[in-house]
Amino acid sequence: MISANNIYIKYGDRVLLNKINLVIGVRDKLGLVGRNGSGKSTILKILAKEMTPDEGELVIPGGKTIGYLHQDMQLPKGKTVLEEAMTAFDAIKKLEKKIAQLNEEVAKRTDYESEEYTKLLDELSESNERFYVMGGESMEAKAEKVLKGLGFKSTDMGRLTDEFSGGWQMRVELTKMLLQHPDYLLLDEPTNHLDIESIIWLEKFLKTYTGAVVTISHDKQFLDNVTTRTVELEWGKLFDYKASYSKFVELRVERRAMQEAAYKNQQKAIAEKERTITRFMAKATKTKMAQSMKKQLDKVERIEIDSADNRAMVLTFPPAPRSGQVVVDARSVSKSYGSLDVLKDVELKLDRGDRVAFVGQNGQGKTTLARMLIHKLPATAGDITLGHNVQIGYYAQNQAEELDLKLTLLETMENAAPAEMQSKVRNILGSFMFSGEDVEKKVSVLSGGEKARLALACLLLRPFNLLVLDEPTNHLDILSKDILKNALNDYDGTMIVVSHDRDFLENLTTKTIEFRDQKLKTYLGDINFFLQKREMDNMRDVEMRTQKANASSEPEKPELDYETRKKLQRAVQNAERKIEKLESKIAAMDLKMAEAEFYQSPDADKEIAKYQELKNDLDKVMEEWETAQEQME
Repeated sequence: MISANNIYIKYGDRVLLNKINLVIGVRDKLGLVGRNGSGKSTILKILAKEMTPDEGELVIPGGKTIGYLHQDMQLPKGKTVLEEAMTAFDAIKKLEKKIAQLNEEVAKRTDYESEEYTKLLDELSESNERFYVMGGESMEAKAEKVLKGLGFKSTDMGRLTDEFSGGWQMRVELTKMLLQHPDYLLLDEPTNHLDIESIIWLEKFLKTYTGAVVTISHDKQFLDNVTTRTVELEWGKLFDYKASYSKFVELRVERRAMQEAAYKNQQKAIAEKERTITRFMAKATKTKMAQSMKKQLDKVERIEIDSADNRAMVLTFPPAPRSGQVVVDARSVSKSYGSLDVLKDVELKLDRGDRVAFVGQNGQGKTTLARMLIHKLPATAGDITLGHNVQIGYYAQNQAEELDLKLTLLETMENAAPAEMQSKVRNILGSFMFSGEDVEKKVSVLSGGEKARLALACLLLRPFNLLVLDEPTNHLDILSKDILKNALNDYDGTMIVVSHDRDFLENLTTKTIEFRDQKLKTYLGDINFFLQKREMDNMRDVEMRTQKANASSEPEKPELDYETRKKLQRAVQNAERKIEKLESKIAAMDLKMAEAEFYQSPDADKEIAKYQELKNDLDKVMEEWETAQEQME
């Protein structure tokens, strides 16, 4: 297990981590939660040995491996997606070369009875066993499986990583990490650049991951589905709960209620003792007793109430000006980039008051259509008409990154505000938790979450009745997301939300539009209705089943349960190891039997009988392998 002891970090006057202790077991599935800036990412950096604390120590058992996925990954250029993913197997490839060299050595040697030859065979057998245990026989298949699980298509495998955005490059890096299977997997916001399908796939993968997982996430549903332990950071302290996120929220309320009750009871008892001491001090005969009671009272360990970080932005969207009944009308709309067709002949009509979620895999055109509908991007073909008196509020996916880093917060707001809103700028900033001297800070020093809050504040400076939000929750902590969701539920205009956050979308919209294969499909319900309607918890599984059903009229075979599949996989791997050992021994005996002197040996008959026994054993093991393989397929 990893042990972080008395970790202390201070920035200027602010204590970020105040002598915290954290132990991570070899099978822990741990979620790190807390407000933006509470020190979550700092803890991961310390665990990954990318940062040294001011005080305290980190103890990691020898030989244990750590994989760390942070938010600013950069891949080397010049390799295809599959080639870069395959670099995860560098250690296995070295072992593969070693096995080839050992096989060459065995083929050359003739000293079959020597101790050195026996050692060589043992080393070859052990190396082959390690090769199969590490998955060497199916490296490329495993790499493709994980890449596809994280959203890549077969046609992407040969494309250079340089062609992909930072979010897709992060997926390649995550693929490499999952393939390397470190003992401790540290993930900093792994769902930020994933679509719903990929998140669901990752959840399934991490649930059955045999090592430890420590993840920072603001996706409540992801945390609930992956973690069984929650560690909260607040005001430099660490609070550890043996529970997933939703249960942790309940336990935290209970803990604070019990703490407050214990504090009140103790204060009451202290007050009574102090009154008794005061009375006794007034009587000469009881002064000694009073002094003794006072010493006892001074030794009592006082209960302290953990102060909660209740800072929160105040967000209320202005009343929406009345628009025409039809807000947006898109007819036969297509969008292409060169030879790449993103959308083809799509139709979409939004009426006043519609609340719509755009969902689907990344690259299917969600952001593209959102921008086309509000005339931020031209259509290749078709017609898009905005209704009468439509006024647009738009939060882009990279809205926070588009802020001018050289300006102060106040200057940013003043530049964006119309004349009638100039006097309200400071009040709006205050409601978004930027008060006093904060407003004079440069945008460049803000965290991702703070930039997201500032971008939202800018959105409130003008009235709108069509609100388009593209991934608005990416940099917001859980409390801020809840506040934004509540404000959106109270918003009375027309709304389009592009998001991969299932908890955020739940009960927020009344229509869900799925983007798939250049087309749109509308579901009259929220994200949960959509997922249930598709009868799945993994959209890609459904797509694959549909393709199989179209390709074959045979009824689909039922999926094996996890335990059965694992048993069969072990049986296949055990059989393959036995086959490898037997074939090595048979090959060695073939070489011996090729020599004329062999048959003049007094042990020749025994050796031939042993040789035949090995061949029979090989036939049996081959049958075992075929049976297990067929059952698994």
